[in-house]
Parts: sequence; structure tokens; C-alpha cells
Amino acid sequence: MAAIAPPRAGVRGTPAPASRSRRRRPRFRGSFVAWAFLAPALILFTLFKFVPMARAIEMSFYEVRPYLGDRWVGAENYHEVVTNDAFLSAIWHTVLLAVGQTSGSIVIGLILALLLEGQAKHLWFVRTAVFLPTVAAMAVVAEVWRILYYPASDGALNSILGWVGLGPSQFLNSQDTSLGSVMAVGIWRGAPYDMMIFIAGLAGVDRALYEAASVDGASGWRRLWHVTLPSLRPVFAILFTLAAIRGMRVFTEIFLLTNGGPNGSTEVLMTLTYKVGLERNELGIAAAGSVVLLLATVVLTLAVQLVRSRRTER
Repeated sequence: MAAIAPPRAGVRGTPAPASRSRRRRPRFRGSFVAWAFLAPALILFTLFKFVPMARAIEMSFYEVRPYLGDRWVGAENYHEVVTNDAFLSAIWHTVLLAVGQTSGSIVIGLILALLLEGQAKHLWFVRTAVFLPTVAAMAVVAEVWRILYYPASDGALNSILGWVGLGPSQFLNSQDTSLGSVMAVGIWRGAPYDMMIFIAGLAGVDRALYEAASVDGASGWRRLWHVTLPSLRPVFAILFTLAAIRGMRVFTEIFLLTNGGPNGSTEVLMTLTYKVGLERNELGIAAAGSVVLLLATVVLTLAVQLVRSRRTER
């Protein structure tokens, strides 16, 4: 009786060792190329972001004493941050700015997107002009608004107020108007960015829904309320997260326009942390303030994502 020969490799679905190695090689080569391109950015992020972040978290538990050695203080720095009147006031101003700039930039960005959404040829020029504040350097923006906010009666904005019978405002020089004036600058700069994201979201709205609403006799406001806004829910979630984080991390416009004044009426957490760390040399307390801001940003982001996931499940 003839012996049955064992099946040869590669016959009837049994891959040969050589073919297996050929399949593994392109997959390995593709992942290697991808990681090779990512490596420079990852190295830079590690050196200039993740390592300093870890060092800041470590410093927040110490009294940093250069040349004398750091001294462990545990949670005392965090206790100082959450109980000190200056920090509490700065946190409150940060929250007010975040809420005001977020709501203002989203509302104005949506209005601009609805006005400039379409396929007309001339709209690219208008969109570009409206988007310019976002790409302009903050130092230039702050200097322009400082000129507009000139507190004398012949200032640019005060002249306009005089036309309607309102007296000259001090804007940045008054404790009552300084925070609102800085908030207006943030809204003016952030609204065009939100507008572009809204325009991208509006391009994905199903036009058949508009046609069906028109056939049913829905007015423009009803189409906006029942078709446009529900379709833009994912966009709202993204913009709310980005704008809120942008508002919580506000620093440059405060530093350039008011530097926290007058009398601390515009002091926010980042400017106070900067002053405590680099001007008063209390690096441990400054690190604790930075960690508090980091935790608030993480909690806000996770909360938005949780609400978004629950709505998606429904």
C-alpha cells in the first residue's frame, strides 16, 4: 500500500513560509515608515511638553529653593491655590472669560457662517477677510485694540459712542469695564475660527431635509431650529470644547492689554501663575496653579465627551 505523501506547503490554503514572510514584511515596513515620520514630532513633544509637564507636577509638591534643595510640602501649595483670595479671584475671572468668550464666539461664528455659507464666487474673499483676525499675531491685535480703546473722548470707539449720546468710557482703565473689554477682544478673534468650522459643518447638512421642510411650509427660522441646529450638534460639541479650553487658557491678551489690572480686575489664573512663579520666585505654588488649570481642562474635555457619547447612544 503506497504511503500518503504529506501536504506540501502552500497547497490548498496552507501558506508557505516564504509567502508568510512576504506578507509580514510590507506590514512591518509600513508601520516602521509611519513611526519614522512621527518620531521627530514625538521627540519634540516629549522634550518640550511631556517632560516639563511631569516636572511641573513634581514641583507642585515641593517648596522650590534653587541652590538650597527643594523641600517637600505635600499639598500645601494646592491649599494655597484654593484658599488664597488672589487665586480665587483669578479663578473667578478665568471662568467668566471662558464662559463669555465661548458663548460669544460660538454665537457670532454661527451667524457669520449662516451669512457666508454658499457657493458664490465672491464669498472666498469675504471669508478670507473675516478670518484674518484669527491668523494675526496677538501682539498686533492687542496694539490695535489698545488704540481703539483709547480712553479720551476723541478715541476711536469713544467717538462712535459720542455719536449716540454716550459718554466716553475708560474701557481698559476702569475696573467695571476692563474684563468686558478684554472679553470683546477674545470674541472678535475667536469668532472667525468658529465660523470656518461651522461652514464645514453646514456643508455636511443633508439638503433633502431643507427641501422637505420647505414643502411642509416651514419658515426660515423653523428650518434653522429644526434642521440646521440639530445637524450641527457634533460641531457644537467640538467648538464648545475648543473655545472653552481657549478661554480658560487666556494669557496673551490679558498680559498685553492690562497685565491683570486695574487693581487685579482682569487677573486670570495663567497671568497670576506667571507672576507668582517668575516675579515672586514661588515656583512650587505656580506649578500647583498650573496643575489645577490642567485638571480643569481635562475634566471639562471628559465631561463634554461623556455628554456627547450619551446623546449618541440615545
